[in-house]
Amino acid sequence: MWTLVLNCGSSSVKFALLRPDSGEVALSGLAERLGSEGAALRIDRASEKGSERRTQALAGGSYPAAFEALLSELDALGLRPDVGAVGHRVVHGGEAFSAPALITPAVLDAIRACVPLAPLHNPANIAGIEAARAAFPELPHVAVFDTAFHQTMPEVAYRYGVPEVWYRQHGVRRYGFHGTSHAYVAQEAARLLGRPLEELNLITAHLGNGASVCAVQGGRSVDTSMGLTPLEGLVMGSRSGDVDPGLHDFIARQSGLNLSEVTAALNRESGLLGLSGLSNDMRELEEAAGRGHPGARLALDVFVYRLAKTVAGMAVALGRPDALVFTGGIGENSAGVRAATLARLGVLGLEPDDEANARAVRGTPGVISRPGPVVALVVNTNEELMIARGAALLLAQPV
Repeated sequence: MWTLVLNCGSSSVKFALLRPDSGEVALSGLAERLGSEGAALRIDRASEKGSERRTQALAGGSYPAAFEALLSELDALGLRPDVGAVGHRVVHGGEAFSAPALITPAVLDAIRACVPLAPLHNPANIAGIEAARAAFPELPHVAVFDTAFHQTMPEVAYRYGVPEVWYRQHGVRRYGFHGTSHAYVAQEAARLLGRPLEELNLITAHLGNGASVCAVQGGRSVDTSMGLTPLEGLVMGSRSGDVDPGLHDFIARQSGLNLSEVTAALNRESGLLGLSGLSNDMRELEEAAGRGHPGARLALDVFVYRLAKTVAGMAVALGRPDALVFTGGIGENSAGVRAATLARLGVLGLEPDDEANARAVRGTPGVISRPGPVVALVVNTNEELMIARGAALLLAQPV
């Protein structure tokens, strides 16, 4: 059975038509830089000659435009009848979901109820679900939640120091995100290191437009940098990451913004974009920093500092980390970010291997640090495969 996986982020849509058992991919691609004039759709199709790639501009640059282009591609290639199930990445499941769920009207309502917790992501997830259910009404649709992997965190890691009634009545706690990615790269890191996952203490760093770090002990999440919403933690593409909670009231009073407007600015106008005054795209910032742009240089420095500081903090959750794993668009492709981060982590015994780090680009994972008590490596994430496997496992269960 082929599974169509939709992985909708805040500024991108990854998709793949694949077999959950073998990982064979018939069609995959990425719609990126959504919401900008440079929005484009990249389509990779397996063929007898290998992989064929085609890129097209997306008029309007919106999520619906990306999804319509994907459906048109499936129809044009005659692949639409081969789809047996649809797996959807859903960022926030609150406390309602700790495993994949067959999408029903009640499940969709529960996902909608989590929109205030993930305002950049859950609406895009819901739009993908609704469009796909309309296109494939006869197929089962499964939601796989980013928050599910982190449900193994101990209470000491997920509780905030806030009134108990906030947690009991409103579910105010740390949930964590990027769970499918952290779970996948932990498994792959164990394989690359030739050690059982159950015996490893790993720090996984998923770095993209959204970014988070996770402490994985024996294959289970025991702490992570994101919290109640995807806004907590690291500096990200357009998200601020950690700020003083008093900032909301201060800015509201000083600028006349209401609390919703302040939160929107922290989600959409902050992070790398806010610091640089230029872009939320790491590729553009590295190029600009190389030309001497001060805002781009500051954004890179803050990003790396906060990342290294968070990685070091995760050692507290593990006691003794065995490895640091970089993944995601930035983690897999930016040798500069990786090198700068490792240079700040001598406290963990990490030292970059410049030659190995330079070789570790997408498609060539491996160790990028010199021998020491902790090893650093790059692993290419595959959230689509994890989503397809999660959907397959759920659908294989007896009714």
